[in-house]
Amino acid sequence: MRVFINPGHDRERDSGAVNPNTGLRECDVAAAIGSLVKTYLETAGCEVQLLQSDNLAGETPDLPCVVDTANAWSADVFVSLHCNSDSGYARGTETLIYANDSGLSPQLAACIQSQIVQSLGTVDRGLKERPNLIVLKDTTMPAVLVETAFIDNDNDAALLTNNADDFARAIARGITDFEGR
Repeated sequence: MRVFINPGHDRERDSGAVNPNTGLRECDVAAAIGSLVKTYLETAGCEVQLLQSDNLAGETPDLPCVVDTANAWSADVFVSLHCNSDSGYARGTETLIYANDSGLSPQLAACIQSQIVQSLGTVDRGLKERPNLIVLKDTTMPAVLVETAFIDNDNDAALLTNNADDFARAIARGITDFEGR
């Protein structure tokens, strides 16, 4: 199986959400978890490409384009990793999909969501359809965007900091669960 991992945001241009109390940045959390997911999937025999870039679909031409790279590589699945942010009170994990591919994205999302919630005990915020997200609608393979936890909630942020390996293992297991279907 060929898995394309996209840690969300970019360390130089757009850090994504930031915890107001600790300064924890979404781009750093996504990069750390993404690197671990890559290692676990490669150990399981998957081919993995990882790309963190602020160029999703050509808007930043001096950076590699995430969607074009994933499509050209002919990945079997695409997984974008993020941290959610809201009011500082919201908690939990949700996985976003664009359900226009014969149900494969929802199946992949359900496998990953289930593994994270069971492994880490995060609040299960479920699967949510987001047809406007470029990385979901413009990729040619089953694609999901995992909102691991709320970076602006101090309890969730502690999980992201202290349990990055657990998140990575759960995401990798979810992907291999999907492969086994």
